[in-house]
Amino acid sequence: MPDSFQQNIRKALADPQLQGALDGNAERRQAAFTAAFESLPESRQALRQRAHAMRQTVIADLDRYLDQFAARAAANGFTIHFAHDETQAVEMVLQIARRSNARLIAKSKTMVGEEIHLNRRLEQAGLQVVETDLGEYIVQLRGEPPSHIITPAVHLNRQQVARTFEEKLGLPYTTDIPALTGAARQVLRQTFLEADIGVSGANFGVAETGAIVLVTNEGNGRMCTTLPPVHIALMGIERIVPTLDDLALALSLLPRSATGQKLSVYTSLIQGLPRPGENEGPAERHLILLDNGRGRMKDSPLAEALLCIRCGACLNACPVFREIGGHAYAGRHGEQTPYPGPIGSVVSPGLFGVERFGHLARLSSLCGACKDACPVDIDLPRLLLEVRSQGAAPSTPPEPRPQSQVPIGVRLSLHLFSLTARSPTRFALAQRLGGLFSRMAPARNGWMRLPAFTGWGYGRDLPRLAAQPFSASKTARRLSPKPGDNPLRKKALTGQPISASPLVMTGPAAAPVSQDLAARFSQELEDLGGSVVGCTAADLPQRVLDYLASVQVRQIQAWEAPYLPAGLLDALQAAGIEIAHAANPEIKVGLTGALAGIAESGSLALPAGPGCPLTASLLPEIHLAVLARTHLYERLSEALPLPAVRNASSVVIVSGPSRTADIEMTLTIGVHGPGKLVVFLIDSN
Repeated sequence: MPDSFQQNIRKALADPQLQGALDGNAERRQAAFTAAFESLPESRQALRQRAHAMRQTVIADLDRYLDQFAARAAANGFTIHFAHDETQAVEMVLQIARRSNARLIAKSKTMVGEEIHLNRRLEQAGLQVVETDLGEYIVQLRGEPPSHIITPAVHLNRQQVARTFEEKLGLPYTTDIPALTGAARQVLRQTFLEADIGVSGANFGVAETGAIVLVTNEGNGRMCTTLPPVHIALMGIERIVPTLDDLALALSLLPRSATGQKLSVYTSLIQGLPRPGENEGPAERHLILLDNGRGRMKDSPLAEALLCIRCGACLNACPVFREIGGHAYAGRHGEQTPYPGPIGSVVSPGLFGVERFGHLARLSSLCGACKDACPVDIDLPRLLLEVRSQGAAPSTPPEPRPQSQVPIGVRLSLHLFSLTARSPTRFALAQRLGGLFSRMAPARNGWMRLPAFTGWGYGRDLPRLAAQPFSASKTARRLSPKPGDNPLRKKALTGQPISASPLVMTGPAAAPVSQDLAARFSQELEDLGGSVVGCTAADLPQRVLDYLASVQVRQIQAWEAPYLPAGLLDALQAAGIEIAHAANPEIKVGLTGALAGIAESGSLALPAGPGCPLTASLLPEIHLAVLARTHLYERLSEALPLPAVRNASSVVIVSGPSRTADIEMTLTIGVHGPGKLVVFLIDSN
């Protein structure tokens, strides 16, 4: 391995702040991950297998799906660009910026943008680029690359963030996380309003409809794709799902695996340019589809890694990543890879070359935790071994196998272990000698540390070895079955038939499906920090007026009258409420209708359209939504096929107030979008 690579590892292991941050991230993510999957009616393994098959179908026939998707997206109003490599992709962005006379670019989090070093190259061309995701903004201020696919600033604690804001923004030093988040909101709000171009990534492209799908929590993704006059989306060519049903499957897995949410706060389906009569949204939408080695990788032994949906679950599960963090995953010459962790140790060699990043595959214990965590069931241990064996793409000339860099102590130890393990007698003797040795070795908290000369001593703790084999212990003798105890053996000896019994899986049972969708929707939304006000159509105006009085608001941004319950706006105006339909960042409350409510996640589906500005659910601090009880659905898969979803220029699925956990995994409400969501649920009676 390169010396700089080993230095990165030693530096990470010796950093107590990093160790604490990574441990906190892994523990919280794992707890949320477990809880989120308990609510699914179908087993997680069944969903993983379905998702694996779906993604495998796409990769196997990628050209056809890519052509279908690009044709549908172009028909919807996207300008489609195909980029062979990162140089072409950056030049395409620069050409769009020059034609638009752009100076300021607001950028949402995009892994493809990191992959092509977009910020640095745009800044070299004289453009100002501002990262608007809180974690990305923090690391941009510090001049660092992201440390995690999902949580870019996971390696930092609140004190480090506070010092960064003090030094770079001139803000008073504070370690209060809501105050830090609020400061970022104030600084970035003007960027959204003044940006000439908004740049985003794309989590998925839907071949059936030509829509791109953006999954975010803070609201910055919606800002970047709605407010600037030009929107540029960057997407790897492999990120396609065939249909909306397949999208629903992917969305049931991605947020749960990434952040432990049933659905992210904002899931945007952007299906093209604003339709005639819509008064908001960009005048241009560009979609840059990037190959950059993906086509070559598709025909290589590493093709399965292209199934990845970039959830980051394997990073959270990996014991190695948990110790060293993302910045330790560097190339042969010290260059940072945008894709760390187990998946990055396969994707980076696959896209950028085994000679540059092949050594990353050795940052794995091959314990299989990454495979167990993967929502699309990628066999990462097998792929890591493939990289270790120099499994480059067939179009790339095979690299000569380098001389072994394994320390001689490790090689001798492995040879000795192999010799010992071939004989039960030698192995039993070695166990007893190991038990004696472990009692003399240095230890901490019951774990022993091997001397560094063994090659295994640095950063590796081992449990003390037992003084005798388990099979020789009293416990083993007590637990060992007596002759004739085995009921199957008894049946066999007596000639009785042995019937196959069903396989019983242990673990938490799936939550029962509630018969009352309204009750489940209300509970789910309240769990997310929103609130539900039940009322009749006749009571609605007074309920809304009561709420506006409680927050001392006399001006709102609202959808137009035909798209809200009859008489609602007239009643509000008669009571002295000033109503605006155009976006105004000074307005505190937005009032919208809702196309559908989704009970399983407490979500609302809001379509864009004439008279239905999406900014009413985005810019104000408080979002009020009106939903008819008859428009409730059990699951997202039931709402996505609705004609109003398919026909809208954009649809956003809103699940609670805007939020982030980018600083020390501490949940903070109201980042860029509304900090409060109140749903008025109208009874049909």
